[in-house]
Order: sequence, then C-alpha cells, then structure tokens
Amino acid sequence: MTRMPRVLAPLLVLSTALMLASCSSRDSVPDGMTGDALDGPLTEQRWNLLLLGTSERLSMPEAAWFEVDGDGRLVGSDGCNAMQGRVRLGDNQRIEVTELATTRRGCPRLEDAARVTEMLETAYRYLIDHDRLVFFGPDQRVLGGWRKAS
Repeated sequence: MTRMPRVLAPLLVLSTALMLASCSSRDSVPDGMTGDALDGPLTEQRWNLLLLGTSERLSMPEAAWFEVDGDGRLVGSDGCNAMQGRVRLGDNQRIEVTELATTRRGCPRLEDAARVTEMLETAYRYLIDHDRLVFFGPDQRVLGGWRKAS
C-alpha cells in the first residue's frame, strides 16, 4: 500500500471540505437581491391587472390582482385561480418572483390566466409611475402593467 506524502494530506482534506461546502442546499440569493423584509411602494399595496404586454386588455372571470407583504409573500389571483409565492427585490428595481403556485380551478379563460402567472414568473425589473406598475423581462420588453387599487 502506498503512503500519501505529508504535504498532500492537508490539501486533500481542504479540497474535500470545499467540495462539500459547494454542494450545500442553502438557498442562494442572486447578486443585489434581498430576501429580507421588504419596504417601498410595491409592498403592502393591491395591484390590479391593467394590460398584458403594452396594450392587450384581458376579459377574465374575475380581476387579476396581487399584493406583496413586508415579508416578501405574494398573494393574489391570476383571474381564475388563487396564487401565492415569494418576491425578492434588488438594486435598480430588480424583482424576482419565485415559488409561484396556483390553485387548479378550471375557468373559461385558463390560457389568459396562465399568461398572467407567466408575466409574474418572468418579471425581471419593475417601474412604478404614480399609480401604475410595469414589469419588464430580462430583454427589457414590457411584460404588462398593473394599476394601484384605490
């Protein structure tokens, strides 16, 4: 049996420890994003769907809406099903919606409801102008708009 040189043993232990640490299951937060308490004009406010894209108005069985609380929890409706998820905010109006789940109720406009949840899941940045909230994709394309509920 071959013995390992004394110099290599500590290196082997260190490399094994680094490899195991890189495999940890801890959630990673993208650069500039925070999972901490949220504050600002996006939170603690109900937002009603105004448009998909830049001009498409949807006629849904019920109004699509969402709210984000100070802990980053999202609740709302996609116009058909109840939805819930998590929101992280970052620098430069960066937004990330994760863990988005909906109920499985059937409705006549199920395809449109899926488009609403897709907008939330793909939102990359947001802009708030007075009572309007606009979501943008990673390519800076407008995904849709929301209006602050009065």
